[in-house]
Amino acid sequence: MTPSTSGTARRITNGSVELAVFEEGNPDGETIVLVHGWPDTHDLWNRVVPFLTERFRVVSYDSRGAGRSTVPTRVEDYRLPALAGDLFAVIDAVSPGRPVHVLAHDWGSVEAWEAVCEPGARARIASFTSVSGPNLDHLGKWMRRRISDRSFGGPLAQAVASGYTVLFQIPGLATLPLRLWFSRHWPAFLKFFDRLDPALVRPAPTLADDMVNGLKLYRANIRTSLLRPRERHTDVPVQLILNKNDKAVRPVGYEDTEKWAPDLRRREVDAGHWSPISHAEDIAQLAAEFVLDVEDRRWADLPDGPSESASA
Repeated sequence: MTPSTSGTARRITNGSVELAVFEEGNPDGETIVLVHGWPDTHDLWNRVVPFLTERFRVVSYDSRGAGRSTVPTRVEDYRLPALAGDLFAVIDAVSPGRPVHVLAHDWGSVEAWEAVCEPGARARIASFTSVSGPNLDHLGKWMRRRISDRSFGGPLAQAVASGYTVLFQIPGLATLPLRLWFSRHWPAFLKFFDRLDPALVRPAPTLADDMVNGLKLYRANIRTSLLRPRERHTDVPVQLILNKNDKAVRPVGYEDTEKWAPDLRRREVDAGHWSPISHAEDIAQLAAEFVLDVEDRRWADLPDGPSESASA
C-alpha cells in the first residue's frame, strides 16, 4: 500500500501556539487522533493512515516545535501540561461534544499519557493506544519500587536504553551532531538502530530543526518526572503496544501500569522502536480493534444503547 499524503489542513490554536492539523478518511467514522514523537512530524503516520481511512476519520497534527506548527523558544513551553493542552485543543476543535480515540508514539505517547491522567479526560478521550512512550511518572514510580526491592535489572536495562537522554539534557551538546550528521543520514541511522528498511523512511524537510527544537522536550520533563514522580491515574481504556525489539523503551518498564490504568490491554509486535513505519499494518489493525471494542462496550453501557447484535 502506498504511503498516505496529508489530507485537509487547518490550524488550531492553544494560547500562543498554532498547530498544523490534517484530516482525512471517513467523515462519519469514529475519530482517531494520531500524535507523533521525536524527531518526527505527523508524516510518521503516513504508512498507518491508509489502513484506517476507510472506516475512521483520521486526524493528525504536528506537535509544537515540529513541522509546520509553532516553535516556542523557551524550555518551559515544552512541559507536559502544555503538550497535553495542545492535544485537548485539537480534540475540542475537531470533535466538540464527542470523545475521540488517540493513537500515539514515542513523545506523542508521553504527551497523551499526561492528557489521559487529567481529571475528566474520559469525556474527551474514549481510548488511548500507546506505542513506545511511557507515562514518565509511572516510569519513575516503577524504578523507585524496583530499586527499593533490590531488583535492579529492569531499571538498569531502561537506563542503558535511555542513556542518550543524558546528553540531550546538556544545552548545545547534541545540536551540531544532530544538524550535521543525524539529520542528513537519518534513514541510515534507523537501519543501524532499528533494522528499518531505509527505503521506508521519508524524513520531513524540517527534520534538522525538529531534532534540535525537540531537545527541549527532554530538558523540560525527564528529570522532574523521574526524580519527583506524581501519582497519576486514569480511567480511560488504555492499550499498550509493546515493541519486543525496542532499544529505546524497554517493555519491562510497563510491568506496573495496571496500578494506574486498570482498564488495560497489552499487545506485542515483533518490531523495533519505529513500528509505525516498519509494521504499519499491525499498528493500524491493533488500534482499530481496540477502538471497536471500546465503542462496543461504550454503547453496551448506555441505558438505551443498541443491542450487542446491532452494534457488532
